[in-house]
Amino acid sequence: MLHPLLLEDSTTGSSSSSSGDSNEIRERNIGYILSVSNFLLSTDVRDTASSSRTYIRRDDRAESHDRLVADYFSENPKYNARMFRERFRMNRELFLKIVRDMENDNDYFRTRFDARHKTSFSSLQKCTSAIRQLGYGNVPDSLDEYLNMSDRTSRESLQEFCEGVIRLYGKEYLRRPTAHDITILYNHHATRHGFPGMLGSVDCTHWAWRNCPMAWRGQFMRGDHNCPTLILEAATSQDTWFWHAYFGMSGSNNDLNVLNQSPLFNNLSNGTAPIVPFTINGNEYKYGYYLVDGIYPRWSVFVKTIPHATGDKRKRFSGAQEAARKDVERAFGILKSRWGIVRLPARAWEENKIRKVMYACIILHNMILKDDGLALCPDYVPDPPAVVQDLEDVRMEIRDSGVHKNLLMDLVDYIEQAYIPRLDD
Repeated sequence: MLHPLLLEDSTTGSSSSSSGDSNEIRERNIGYILSVSNFLLSTDVRDTASSSRTYIRRDDRAESHDRLVADYFSENPKYNARMFRERFRMNRELFLKIVRDMENDNDYFRTRFDARHKTSFSSLQKCTSAIRQLGYGNVPDSLDEYLNMSDRTSRESLQEFCEGVIRLYGKEYLRRPTAHDITILYNHHATRHGFPGMLGSVDCTHWAWRNCPMAWRGQFMRGDHNCPTLILEAATSQDTWFWHAYFGMSGSNNDLNVLNQSPLFNNLSNGTAPIVPFTINGNEYKYGYYLVDGIYPRWSVFVKTIPHATGDKRKRFSGAQEAARKDVERAFGILKSRWGIVRLPARAWEENKIRKVMYACIILHNMILKDDGLALCPDYVPDPPAVVQDLEDVRMEIRDSGVHKNLLMDLVDYIEQAYIPRLDD
């Protein structure tokens, strides 16, 4: 229903001959509309201000920074090195190196001033929030009382931290084995497991996705899991170093489906991988191999166990293969034990954010191995640049089942005579 003033305008405007009266009525109508609009807008603002998220004053950022330094980073910290390692998952020196690198690489971690001339959170506070979320799997606002940091800032810190770890350290700490690395891996695995030419073990694990969109749940679920999952395919050596990680395929796939999409052998297929041959029982093989379970194909780069082995020689080989293949299972266990965020269901909505968290945790895992002196290949010796090629012959060599069979028989004969600490002690 129109207001009486507006009705008056519609009736008198047509019958009145005086333009002055019409203008006066029109001005009154405009004034009325403006006053009503202002009243509604002011009511909206008051209602929004009272019902929106509560503003919490967090002006003591400097105080929380000083408390953090006194607790962990001063000359005589409140908590000793052992407690620092438990809570930060790494030694203090390594954490401080990461903080410095983040600050030098990304403006987000540098101290800045907002419009109120208040200092931002320090790089120590932001990196501490990120590493605690990774280590414990806590919700973003779990350190609000200690760091005075809102959940939004904590989420941003985690995202920027993971992106920085991948950008700064991914090339070295998530690299494919170089020629220098391959030689060390061959020698160590031959001595430790009795498998000359072994690069490591390959397997898959699942990470539950709690906030998977409802429309995608069928794609990301499988019968042996009660919730949507994302799959991680990894190749690790005996020291649990991750030499390959491919994460993000939906949980409805099996290990063979993941392998068909994986870039595990891309560098071999395009001719950029170093060729380091090895010899067993007088027979030379061109490519190193990975230990796998029964679902994987009979390729020249895979060694599987012998199902239902008969005879002492074959039983000894099967026992050695299954024991050595536990390296990758042990690596998954350490990764999930160290980083609680990948042990608990993922809370993010976007796959890309979950993927960055997983890769950051793997890179940090390798960095800790090197810092602790446990890495087999601590030194990164890059290979000379290689020209990318499309080599169909190489792909055929990788999938050669005849070479797979010959390699298996040579390993059975070799392991019969080899000394294997885990089996012979």
